[in-house]
Amino acid sequence: MPRTVSPRIFAAAIVVLALVGGPALAQKQGGTLRIYHRDNPPSASVHEEATVSTNLPFMAIYNNLVIYDQTKDVNSVETITPDLAESWSWDATKTKLTFKLRQGVKWHDGKPFTAKDVECTWNKLLGKDADTFRKNPRAIWYQNVKEIALNGDFEATFVLNRPQPALLSMLASGYSPVYPCHVSTRDMRTKPIGTGPFKFVEFKQNEVIRLARNPDYFVKGKPYLDGVEMRIIANRSTRTLAFVAGEFDMTFSQDITIPLLKDMKSQAPNAICEIKPQYVPRNLMVNREKPPFDNAKLREALALAIDRKPFVDILTEGKGDIGGVMLPLPEGLWGMPPEVLKTMTGYGGDIEKNRAEARKIMESLGYSASNPLKVKVSTRDIAIYRDPGVILIDQLKQIYVEGELEVVDTTIWHAKAARKDYTIGMNLTGMSVDDPDPVFYENYACKSERNYTQYCDPAVDKMIDEQSQETDVEKRKKLVWAIEKKLNDDLARPIIYHDRAATCWHPHVKGFVGHQNSIYSNWRFTDVWLDK
Repeated sequence: MPRTVSPRIFAAAIVVLALVGGPALAQKQGGTLRIYHRDNPPSASVHEEATVSTNLPFMAIYNNLVIYDQTKDVNSVETITPDLAESWSWDATKTKLTFKLRQGVKWHDGKPFTAKDVECTWNKLLGKDADTFRKNPRAIWYQNVKEIALNGDFEATFVLNRPQPALLSMLASGYSPVYPCHVSTRDMRTKPIGTGPFKFVEFKQNEVIRLARNPDYFVKGKPYLDGVEMRIIANRSTRTLAFVAGEFDMTFSQDITIPLLKDMKSQAPNAICEIKPQYVPRNLMVNREKPPFDNAKLREALALAIDRKPFVDILTEGKGDIGGVMLPLPEGLWGMPPEVLKTMTGYGGDIEKNRAEARKIMESLGYSASNPLKVKVSTRDIAIYRDPGVILIDQLKQIYVEGELEVVDTTIWHAKAARKDYTIGMNLTGMSVDDPDPVFYENYACKSERNYTQYCDPAVDKMIDEQSQETDVEKRKKLVWAIEKKLNDDLARPIIYHDRAATCWHPHVKGFVGHQNSIYSNWRFTDVWLDK
């Protein structure tokens, strides 16, 4: 007699067939991915900028030596995969990291990629190349690199002054592409050449950014998309309505705040929206060289005025996180446990008591309700900066500080901050790698271009170096938390809160994975396809 198959087993079999590559899930070639962009990128040169506004639209032009897996949502040492390097290895001293490079790779202009391009890129970052970067925000990442040693055309070795386990993690960041030796840094700002899955087509200020499929990409059969188009729409309401109307396939990275998400889902119920940490903590910048803020007591008063909970409650409806510099638990690999976080000044105390103490400080300096300290609070002219800036100004009123919001265009914001052209700043600091080395060196080391407050303590630099060499993860965490407490006590750049927000896309967008502990390394688009 013939055997019968239950409906449940039959359905399970269909699912299995689909998962192993049945026609229903076969990737489709073609189509243009349409994403809206929130503002004008300062340039197309990833190495010279410090914003996802550049990183997101232009990362797909380039390749790294290694890259965080674009199909996994956590960036870690375990998810680092080959890119322009086929393999890598450390020597016995842990001071030489050697990469075996792919052969046959071409730049978008047809010229061959070789180890010389790796040497040129890092010589520019190290300031050893005559064609230097105009801005070099992450030069400090590579201060431990003595040289790039080449062995023929397809092997490059990073020679270090001392062991630094985090080097590989930094090289996997979306901020670590390899540049061509034969193209000037000036041209890379406006007409970038890469080896990546997409070629640069055009960038029109206030209008559009276009990329086209690289038919000679070294990964056979990829990318699936014919191109990527990003229209620039400064007004958030306008661009989200355009997404709802189907003019775009995807929103900008985490552009949908928690309060906006409910409205988004009511208008586009089929949209896929993922809420994830940004790892872009909101923080207070104070120009400690500009009077009266050269007075440490006044800076202390500002820090005591901050009540972190309203920021989280108002801007994220309670879904944001209060933490230190490193991404908080559970997503953060180095986040402080709650019992350690509460020991930091300003994190476990009575806010009214803190503000009373702050008012006493202000009164001792001659300020009062009738004689407030008037100051401009500078911030970047996009909503995610302006909104917390308004709350900050309101809180500072509680201690006789009368703030006026000064909004600054994206194209000049980071340059303005770097030259300390501000008094008080409401800042967002993007942490592109969930590792203490790039976070601490980039933002708090004495000689860093991105140390916008120019906080400098040689003892802290020594502590950062110490944790950088530690190979035992648990021991390193304790060193990291000690640095966090020191930075907080010194009011180096007080962290206000860590945000969570959503990135949304329509169901026909397939293969996109958002990383949960960085928004800077998942924009290669190699695996994205459109089911239309």
